Amino acid sequence: MSKQAAILLHAAIWVVLFLMPLTFFGYTPNMSIKHFVMLSVSPLITMLVFYANYLWLIPRYFMRRERQKFWMVNAVLVVVMGVAIHYWMDFIHTMFEDEMAPDHDLTPIEVLSFVLHDILQLAAAVFVATTIQMAVRWQHLETARREAEAARAEAELKNLRWQLNPHFLLNTLNNIYALTSIDPQRAQETIQEFSEVMRHVLYDNQKRRVPLDEELQFLGNYVKLMRIRLPRQVEVTYETKLPRQGTAKIEVAPMIFASLVENAFKHGVSPTLDSYIHIEITADERFVRCDIRNSNHPKSEADHSGHGIGLRQMQHHLDIEYPGKYQWNYGVSNDGGEYYSTITIKP
Repeated sequence: MSKQAAILLHAAIWVVLFLMPLTFFGYTPNMSIKHFVMLSVSPLITMLVFYANYLWLIPRYFMRRERQKFWMVNAVLVVVMGVAIHYWMDFIHTMFEDEMAPDHDLTPIEVLSFVLHDILQLAAAVFVATTIQMAVRWQHLETARREAEAARAEAELKNLRWQLNPHFLLNTLNNIYALTSIDPQRAQETIQEFSEVMRHVLYDNQKRRVPLDEELQFLGNYVKLMRIRLPRQVEVTYETKLPRQGTAKIEVAPMIFASLVENAFKHGVSPTLDSYIHIEITADERFVRCDIRNSNHPKSEADHSGHGIGLRQMQHHLDIEYPGKYQWNYGVSNDGGEYYSTITIKP
């Protein structure tokens, strides 16, 4: 609720409360403005007790966990004001000879009953003030918590997006350096591909979503650069199956599939055995699917560079970007020779 709306709500409630004397006693020619104002002292005291708690006692004592002081101060305040309201109303009845005034002197039990009624009225004001303040405080804390979670998620997301393997950058630069002497034309093409990859990492990576066409171009360049440093016996394919009308309206989170592609090159290639990496991207207006299959070359127990950390990071990335809007299946084939990973997301 906005501050302006809260003020209007408070004003409406107190207008109703101050009009209550007319509701109970009815408007008659005998009720002068002076009479009405004097009858309004009761709701005025109720309002004073309410705001004494709302603006001072609750923030000063209750919210700071000094509850004993809070209840003691309120007990004295409510009892004193409750007694004051009773005797004030008794004075009003006597002064104006109200028809609602008792036709006999009140007994001590009746006096106590009226005083308790006024005390309960003021206690209700304290309860309402406390409830509203706690609700407002809870709302503020909940808003702060959500903002903190959003900030943390955004920081984690940026961190995940920046986790492009530094070895990839170093190896690419070394490959470009080697190509400059043996194949200058290919070196120039590689530099262009590398610049496109880095542009996507540095600039498009800051956006929440990017066109699928741009993401596919990034992945294509990324695969080409990774392919340069692989042995000849490694078979690498990268295919896209897109609708005829194109993918101009389809957007995805930047670098959402980069970790999977990196893992395929990292764990699916053997320096001595035949290996393969097959990457296929399928998309339409309903879904985008990335299917990666690569030869499975299990690491030794001493090698801790397995899929574990990368898979957990990928899971976390998907949970942040597409909560409840993705399916991910991965594992090793029955014969143990192939590792597969298929992600389907709803853009």
